[in-house]
Amino acid sequence: MEYLILVVGFFLLIKGADFFVDGASAISAIAKVPPLLIGLTIVAFGTSAPEAAVSFVAALKGSNDIVIGNVIGSNIFNLLIAIGVSAIIRAVSVKRNTIIKEFPLAIYATLLMFFLSADGLIDGFEFNVISRTDGMILLLGFAVFVFYLIELAFLSDEEDISIYDVETIPLSRSILFLILGLGMIVAGGNVVVKSATTIALAWGMSEALVGITIVAIGTSLPELVTSAAAAYKGQSDIAVGNIIGSGLFNILFVLGFSAVISPITVSSKLFFDFGFLIVVTLISYLFSYTKKEIDRTEGIILTLMYVIYMVYIIIRN
Repeated sequence: MEYLILVVGFFLLIKGADFFVDGASAISAIAKVPPLLIGLTIVAFGTSAPEAAVSFVAALKGSNDIVIGNVIGSNIFNLLIAIGVSAIIRAVSVKRNTIIKEFPLAIYATLLMFFLSADGLIDGFEFNVISRTDGMILLLGFAVFVFYLIELAFLSDEEDISIYDVETIPLSRSILFLILGLGMIVAGGNVVVKSATTIALAWGMSEALVGITIVAIGTSLPELVTSAAAAYKGQSDIAVGNIIGSGLFNILFVLGFSAVISPITVSSKLFFDFGFLIVVTLISYLFSYTKKEIDRTEGIILTLMYVIYMVYIIIRN
């Protein structure tokens, strides 16, 4: 029964994110916001709404391992599976701006998350904690990232922004979608955290493992669907941009705000996963940098890396 409840929770999260994106995008279009800004902020962040809801609820309930496991697991899944599957469908081209600015930002954010978490490893403290101050540092980084996106949108050519289609919806319906989507996201987040914790206890699994596997995969489905669909339509730059934007959102906003809600104790067991995420981010960047694209062979390599990683952490548990 708990598995069915978990599936219902994921459905509420994903469908709620769809409603939220549709409503927010339509309101932004009515307000004459540039389409590229809608694509880079509302759409990219909307696909990360499930991660945010689950992590915020978990932080309020003190389930630290689900918070950090969800962020690490989601970013690993997105880089290896969402980009990997997209590249298998069609070679994913990567824009120059993504290579010289956004990917390095993702590497920096990942390293920042690691160093803020490693109090025991670096300073010899008894516990590894992402404190409220650390959370504020991450949120400050998020503010800088949003400012960069706004600047990027207003400096872009009309040609670049025409790829983002925003459906025209009446204002009243847009507001309804926004409220309904937000309600479904919050409800779904509560359901997923509760059922995932119950499943973890029943199977003798750690909350960290559930966060990195079941919860991370479930909340990352919007990124996978969005990126795969973009690759299929030949809009591969959106596929990569969505993943990088979502990863930055997860680290800087989701983890940052979760830590402000409640300081997050980080299990030393998760430092392997931190290291693996850093390696995965660097490999994805290397693939993008060498040929300005990620081809099918590289997509298969990324996908196989995720399969091997999953086998390892399940055995490790």
